[in-house]
Amino acid sequence: MTEPQTGAGEWEAIYFDGSVNKGRLVSLRFGPALEIAEHGVFLTAWPYADVRRPSAGEGVWTLHALAAPELARLEARDPALQAQIAARCRLLAGEGARDAAKPSAIGWSIAGVAAIVGSIWIGVPYAANRVAEWTPIPMERSLGEAADSQARAAFGTKQCAAPAGVAALAKLSARLRSASGLRLPATIVVLASKTPNAFALPGGKVYLLSGLLDKAETQDEMVGVLAHELGHLQHRDHLRRMIADGGAAYLIGLLFGHMTGGGALAYASKTLLFAAHSRESEAAADAFAAATLAKLGRPAKPMGELLLRITGPKANGATAILHDHPLSQERLDYLAARDKGATEPPLLSDAEWAALKTICE
Repeated sequence: MTEPQTGAGEWEAIYFDGSVNKGRLVSLRFGPALEIAEHGVFLTAWPYADVRRPSAGEGVWTLHALAAPELARLEARDPALQAQIAARCRLLAGEGARDAAKPSAIGWSIAGVAAIVGSIWIGVPYAANRVAEWTPIPMERSLGEAADSQARAAFGTKQCAAPAGVAALAKLSARLRSASGLRLPATIVVLASKTPNAFALPGGKVYLLSGLLDKAETQDEMVGVLAHELGHLQHRDHLRRMIADGGAAYLIGLLFGHMTGGGALAYASKTLLFAAHSRESEAAADAFAAATLAKLGRPAKPMGELLLRITGPKANGATAILHDHPLSQERLDYLAARDKGATEPPLLSDAEWAALKTICE
């Protein structure tokens, strides 16, 4: 059996979602990420840098994604499709499956040292992908806690805590976590800051700055932005940036236990907050947000409308959203195309949304 092309730029494959051991015939599209759909309904997207192949044998290719559910996989039989995958997934060849890539502490250190050596020849970004893949969640949380002090120094230490607003945010967070299927728990908090932005830190902390909350006209706009940030968290985009921008010295410190203090960590933490994500990472986070919103029965387009309103031609440097969310017409078109409309009630009542808007008062 081979996977014929189902349409322009689309291929067929067998998909296991990780929850039931039953293959589903899906279509693949090579967009900004590897997009998986069933009967025209978008299911998920795998960033190309996350796709792994467990072995180099002939015949069926079994593919995994680092941030996908534990048992989720794709099976591709067509050599032409395999060639398309190999051309885009640069870290595919020679990489083990995710189950095989769970080394012990000693194995992780040895592999990490090899990644550092490889960074001399290939470059720190490649090593960052490898180290991010193997970083245990407790260590990821430690890195996020170290970056947390930089975040609060940059945007203010006041955490907004009006009781009704906190209750509304908790309800919203629970719905998002349930629909998104995160690999680790996420905690969303609001900081009092005039800067209109939201960002995630390694390990599960997501910050919503009150300036962005003030700009949001509807709760769907805000829910979309938070779902996008959960996508970055799920794909470990922030961890990759933190490791890559810290450089080889930071990689060495990470491997040999010097993770706190020092110029490398401070530099990496600051860069984590102020550097831009790659186009591929943004597209994958958009896809993750669109899929999460579809599960919640809420539209995807409002997120793009909020960002466009903030970053429009009349926005100035003092009020514009930070450049880690570059907006383009392509991204707006992508969100609009995957907008399934409002098929379920809003996540919050009008009173709860009003309480969240005033959480800092």
